[in-house]
Amino acid sequence: MKLRRLESRAEGFDAELARLTRYEAAQDEAVEATVRAIIADVRARGDEALIEYTRKLDRVGARSIAELEIPRGEMEEALGALPAGQAGALREAAARVRRFHERQLGESWQYTEADGTVLGQRVSALERVGLYVPGGKAAYPSSVLMNAIPAKVAGVGELVMVSPTPGGERNPLVLAAAALAGVDRVFAVGGAQAVAALAYGTASVPRVDKIVGPGNAYVAAAKRQVFGQVGIDMIAGPSEILVISDGSTPADWIAMDLFSQAEHDEVAQAILLSPSARHLDEVEQAIARLLPAMPRRAVIEASLGARGALVLTRDLDEACALANRIAPEHLELSVTDPDAWLAKLRNAGAIFLGRWSSEAVGDYCAGPNHVLPTAGTARFSSPLGVYDFQKRSSLIAVSRAGAAVLGRVAATLAEGEGLAAHARSAELRFK
Repeated sequence: MKLRRLESRAEGFDAELARLTRYEAAQDEAVEATVRAIIADVRARGDEALIEYTRKLDRVGARSIAELEIPRGEMEEALGALPAGQAGALREAAARVRRFHERQLGESWQYTEADGTVLGQRVSALERVGLYVPGGKAAYPSSVLMNAIPAKVAGVGELVMVSPTPGGERNPLVLAAAALAGVDRVFAVGGAQAVAALAYGTASVPRVDKIVGPGNAYVAAAKRQVFGQVGIDMIAGPSEILVISDGSTPADWIAMDLFSQAEHDEVAQAILLSPSARHLDEVEQAIARLLPAMPRRAVIEASLGARGALVLTRDLDEACALANRIAPEHLELSVTDPDAWLAKLRNAGAIFLGRWSSEAVGDYCAGPNHVLPTAGTARFSSPLGVYDFQKRSSLIAVSRAGAAVLGRVAATLAEGEGLAAHARSAELRFK
């Protein structure tokens, strides 16, 4: 295939790059309307609606939600029945994810002023969180670990997982990951109806405080519509990788790194920035040589053809500046001395330093979370973490002496805003 080639020196480059990297998640009105009706139905009829949608959409002939709840014992059995290699890899990944996220725990704090007034912040975990996990052919045990483990590290009291099981087929890897991550309850339901059940609660499915986890267009629309009733993690766009290479990394490695994100779906994005035209040529040749053997060749080819690019930059400085403009989900800094360039990078979901750091390792087992901001939102958003499952409350204990000083300040400002009751409330404590 012929991959798009761009040069930063070329006239019109900025506009072309902007068109290439712009992604706006179009909200399909038909999908939005369908989801709105499903949510309203689940709110009105609860378990009855949930069972009907599960029968119709997942072809599961359950008569009650109790039949759709997967017992803890079944999760443990799935973990115990895994082949040794899979079980070992899952346990190692879980341990690394847990170790990393334990460092993110926020702590409460307070201090006392000279007049005895105490101010502070109390950090506490969310009480109950819902985790959506895709089912059927799209089974992602790594996503179970990445979403559930930070919640448990944060101290979430109850973690409720929903995952569709088309035709009644339950994925053992997903159940094993749920057991390993400490998921408390699992329901074999999915789609917008599962999101609605988590957001509003039914007789059998408990209402949660926040919903996290990936899903299809209907799940994304449902999360968007229930936001405000519950918290959500994010509405993620297609996967992205941007590689900055100085030409020292083997071309085959770079090509496969680009494939690793392009194979997700046809609208994923893979871009290489390099000041070496020779290196870009070598990578293009490697892509042509390696692509025919890839199992997901058609998806990779469509992705690279629609949104991929090899970009010749003036130098690595410019490559870093372009990366900040793009703000990619995954950024590989594949250069000889990555530490020398790290300070120049401000906007990225995750930064992989040096040629040995493949993005694929980050997806599964490095430790940091693989739930990352996409579509340029790394300019203002962060990876999923323990902090997403904690909330903060301000603590204010004003002393008698402090009430006289702070009360006068508050009363003066309240009067300036025309809020007499505010002013009087403060004045009563020192007059």
